[in-house]
Amino acid sequence: MRYANMVPGTFLSRPNRFIAHVEIGGQAQVVHVKNTGRCRELLVPGAPVWCQRSDNPARKTQYDLIAVKKGDRLINMDSQAPNIAAREWLEGGGLGIIENLRPETVHGDSRFDFSFTRHGKPCFLEVKGVTLEENGVCAFPDAPTERGAKHLRGLAEAARQGYGAYVLFVIQMEDVKYLHPNVRTDPNFGAALREAAGQGVQILAVACHVSEDTMEISGSVPVHLEGE
Repeated sequence: MRYANMVPGTFLSRPNRFIAHVEIGGQAQVVHVKNTGRCRELLVPGAPVWCQRSDNPARKTQYDLIAVKKGDRLINMDSQAPNIAAREWLEGGGLGIIENLRPETVHGDSRFDFSFTRHGKPCFLEVKGVTLEENGVCAFPDAPTERGAKHLRGLAEAARQGYGAYVLFVIQMEDVKYLHPNVRTDPNFGAALREAAGQGVQILAVACHVSEDTMEISGSVPVHLEGE
């Protein structure tokens, strides 16, 4: 995926989940943050960031915050990007030959990001974007998420019913060692992930090549189900 109208800036502050103050072209701008997660380890004063300028004059904010530099690592923090990258990956053969790819499919009391047919079997896939990293090790989630655990329970139930079931962790950066559930922050999610794996849900993680205006899935990453 590629972004248009990208400009560099310097992060100043984040008054709330939805907006940030960023210096762009020597002026402080109020920008929309396209990630409502905590991102405390990313959005630190002075961090280099990249923002997308909107051409819509009716918008309250002219820019969206897309990517941030953490040390030598460029991290995409757009919460919409993982689903777009996942769709490109699926369409490009990431899981081999699939048919009938559809977004936002309801099954039972769950709504999964994608459904498709693989080897003649109907399948569901849920995408989780990952931005939390320390020393090359990634973790999910960065805050407790009952919604995330519910998705895993829904996938486990689908697998028990004979469907193909997948969860795809899209790590929005490159050159990482492995991914684990963040059991210190959300032990319930870690337990749900292990239960889903035990029921036959395929647990996948992929890294992404990130540039100032692109993000693309670049390869698989090991998953350590037991945590760190």
